[in-house]
Amino acid sequence: MDQITAFFGFLTGYILPYVIILSLLVFVHEMGHYLAGRWSGIRILAFSVGFGPELVGYTDKHGTRWKISAIPLGGYVRFFGDADAASRPGGELDGLTPAEREQTLAGARLWKRAITVAAGPIANFILAIVIFAAIFGAYGKPVADPVVAEVKAESAAEAAGVKPGDLLVALDGSKVETFDDVVRYITMRPEIPVVVTVKRDGSLLDLEMVPRRTVTTDRFGNTMEVGQIGIVTNKDSGNFRIEPLSPVQAVGEGFRQTWHIVTGTVDYIGNMFAGRMNADQLGGPVRVVQASGQMATLGVLALLNLAAVLSVSLGLLNLMPVPVLDGGHLVLYALEALRGKPVGAAAQEIAFRIGLAMILSLMVFATWNDISRLIG
Repeated sequence: MDQITAFFGFLTGYILPYVIILSLLVFVHEMGHYLAGRWSGIRILAFSVGFGPELVGYTDKHGTRWKISAIPLGGYVRFFGDADAASRPGGELDGLTPAEREQTLAGARLWKRAITVAAGPIANFILAIVIFAAIFGAYGKPVADPVVAEVKAESAAEAAGVKPGDLLVALDGSKVETFDDVVRYITMRPEIPVVVTVKRDGSLLDLEMVPRRTVTTDRFGNTMEVGQIGIVTNKDSGNFRIEPLSPVQAVGEGFRQTWHIVTGTVDYIGNMFAGRMNADQLGGPVRVVQASGQMATLGVLALLNLAAVLSVSLGLLNLMPVPVLDGGHLVLYALEALRGKPVGAAAQEIAFRIGLAMILSLMVFATWNDISRLIG
């Protein structure tokens, strides 16, 4: 009985939040493709949340089969003339009339194809902006001024001469307004020299320091390598407030938060290739399941915030210039625009196979990271 209870607890505590979040993100992503395709006059044969055997579905008046499939690890929109869910053109295109070819993705005008493919990731970014805007509009924006309350001993900040009471006004010449701006910038720059401009007694001082690589642990025991300079702000002394935002301001903050995730991801990838951060922080489905369950214990607000972050990540992942993904299609379209004619079918087939191998390799690597963290 205890094992059955634990199993159902795992299903409802981890698997269910994961399925709900991923299904939402996939639905929004594929809806972007669907709406852009319909607007472009492209026929759509199927809209699926999930892969594999169909669980439930129906066919609408336009001939599109809407369905939920058995494997909740993604989804797809299949266009008329596609050979598969990756939108590779099928061999039957040669037997179509000119009017029918215009209703296929491969036969549509180049700009229509580009819009249809790009609409999926764009929809994910819009979803993140909407979620963040709703949260900020309902709860306001937490703000802590970038005032130094404490300088940790033997830290980079202490070595550079930072003192309690200093106000941080810029990092590498870029203005900062909140302590979160400082944390966000420094976190992604371990072992990279940073010029910190502080205001002290009415004067501005430029202090150069190198954030130190530090392993941090969250409330769930998850570890992450980040850059730190060793300063602390005291939120209990009044240096913390909630700023109410108008609807327009909330949307603007939604854009800003989404952009921070984009730039942070790019910074992490750059640091990973430069050897300043380990690749073991890349996570796959197992880590998403774990994070979904953990955030669910903190409430709906935390789960929505996770959904927004994952939505941006899904959009960025699909924009990678890898064949099979949306970004790979856009690269092929760019080459077509430069060459004045489509890339050959044989070259496309090779590119798709290479892209599939790359994605599978990344999935295996990310899953191995996930398992290693769980058993480590």
